[in-house]
Amino acid sequence: MENAQRASSRMDLAQAQNKGNTPNPHRKGKFDLRSMLSNKEMLAALGSGVLTLIAWSVGHSYEYLSILLYVTAYALGGWITAREGIKTLIQERDLDVNLLMIAAAMGAASIGYWNEGALLIFIFAFSGALESYTMERSKKDISSLLALKPETALRIDNGEMKKVTIDQLQIGDLFLVKPGELIPADGRVERGYSAVNQASITGEPIPVDKTAGDDVFAGTINGEGVLYVEVTKSAESTVFAKIIKLVEEAESEVPNSQRFIKRFESIYARVVVVVTLAVIVLLPLVLGWTWENSFYKAMVFLVVASPCALVSSIMPAMLSAISNRARKGILFKGGAHVENLALTSVVAFDKTGTLTLGTPQVTDFIVDETYDRDELLTICASVEQLSEHPLAKAIVLKAKEEVRGLMLKEVEAVQSITGWGMSAEVEGSLWKIGKSNVLDKVTVESMWLEHRSNLMNQGKTVSVIMNGTRVFGLVAFQDTIRPKAALAVKSLQALGIQVAMLTGDHEDTAQVIGKQIGVDFVYADLQPEAKVTHIKQLREKFGHVVMVGDGVNDAPALATATVGIGMGMNGSGTALEVADVVLMNDNIEEIASTIKLARRAQRIIKQNMVFAISVISLLIISNFFGDIALPFGVIGHEGSTILVILNGLRLLK
Repeated sequence: MENAQRASSRMDLAQAQNKGNTPNPHRKGKFDLRSMLSNKEMLAALGSGVLTLIAWSVGHSYEYLSILLYVTAYALGGWITAREGIKTLIQERDLDVNLLMIAAAMGAASIGYWNEGALLIFIFAFSGALESYTMERSKKDISSLLALKPETALRIDNGEMKKVTIDQLQIGDLFLVKPGELIPADGRVERGYSAVNQASITGEPIPVDKTAGDDVFAGTINGEGVLYVEVTKSAESTVFAKIIKLVEEAESEVPNSQRFIKRFESIYARVVVVVTLAVIVLLPLVLGWTWENSFYKAMVFLVVASPCALVSSIMPAMLSAISNRARKGILFKGGAHVENLALTSVVAFDKTGTLTLGTPQVTDFIVDETYDRDELLTICASVEQLSEHPLAKAIVLKAKEEVRGLMLKEVEAVQSITGWGMSAEVEGSLWKIGKSNVLDKVTVESMWLEHRSNLMNQGKTVSVIMNGTRVFGLVAFQDTIRPKAALAVKSLQALGIQVAMLTGDHEDTAQVIGKQIGVDFVYADLQPEAKVTHIKQLREKFGHVVMVGDGVNDAPALATATVGIGMGMNGSGTALEVADVVLMNDNIEEIASTIKLARRAQRIIKQNMVFAISVISLLIISNFFGDIALPFGVIGHEGSTILVILNGLRLLK
């Protein structure tokens, strides 16, 4: 009902009023009566209603007292509406429904219909306060995260605890987290055990057990245990800092439908004013009506023709949907993206870090039958221990898992062979571990070529282990598919959405993983610019395309898609900045339910608009071809406004 400027100012006011309150991560999408009654606008509306009721009850006995009460009710319930209407008129040189409602109420009072005008003010103010409540709830569900921003930490320096600001923490510092306290920085648990409530980051209400080696996040709440944590990220690089940046930048981008309604409201308001004046002037001249009767008809028309319900058809529903998803750890950067998401026909996923975890694991370790498996695995881990390459780390991890009492060997002449692998001397013997393409350049037994072929056909990356020119083993790696990746794809396909996978991996590897996950299209061997090309082609062929990614190389494709969805936990800053929607806990399985909710929001908006237009049309016809009373017009018009707002609020559940 209110214009976009009023909505924005109310949301900012709500944020300021609620700053510092600690949010409840388990809060459900229900009406909060206490919150509603603490809203000044709601109190003013209810006060106006009470005064109107008292004025009506004493009107027959104390006329002047009732008029005084009516005037007070007008002032109490209509001051926000009048202020916003005059502000729009002066600053934007435009008319809106606020000014129309005030004009109608004052017009009714001028011909003695004090009660009808006061009733109009009350219901209009009440519906406006209800809309404000919706906006505040949405703002709270997103910006309540800001109330969890930690300010200080207990840093441990040389065995002594010292309270410092989070900006003073450096990577490598050790800090203590007491029971029930906020964790001040992203880090890794050095010692201690506790259950940590991560709802502010992931949206999951169940606390997660944390012990030595586990990662913890700033802004999450420690349970009953004590944790000693080493800082792994600077204050500005934490997951929580990314959320805050998103919230601060997430200024409500108005959906296209709301922009249209806003333009329509401006034109429509002028038409209503012109028709109202025409009714007042022309009906007495053309039809011979009395001036009082014509003025009354004009006031009824002014009330019933105002597009309050139509204007309120969109934003309450849109904001409720955004609020709903925020509680699940899914942040929208504006209502326009809810609208666009509802139109999705194809979802394109990046592979590494999105459909997969981005951490390769050793799946096969094939050893020459003349050599001891544990011994060869120990040698491989010894050679790779100094490398930061993901495959090297996977080999070291495999050795730690399989070799009991692992003791790495001393190595000499360690060399990184660019584009191939590693070499080092172990106990005087030169060992090499690297890409298996070397097998095509040397003479080897056919069984090694057969093993490599079988592994590569399974979509695995293969490395060879050599001593001199002799092959002693093969190591196969494969990126780990996210546990719920297949479910995410299946859920999307159940909605009639096709799923594509974009990756820079080799075609064979991509096809195997694509088949395991169940995607419809696989595009492999892609550079970042090629991903953009495929997104454009998908948009041309299917229409609206959603891109889901996590890396810097995904940013161009995220920007090209109709809606870009970024992975919030491990996604790059560039990807998060470009993305329109962020999955704060990387829960790709929620994409389907989010699209479903967006579609539901669009259905509710269409229902609201059809209902609003029907009610307005019926009331206008009844006014000119029947004998509709002003109170009935007020109740019918403002009642329809309240109904469309309440219909939108259903999405909070």
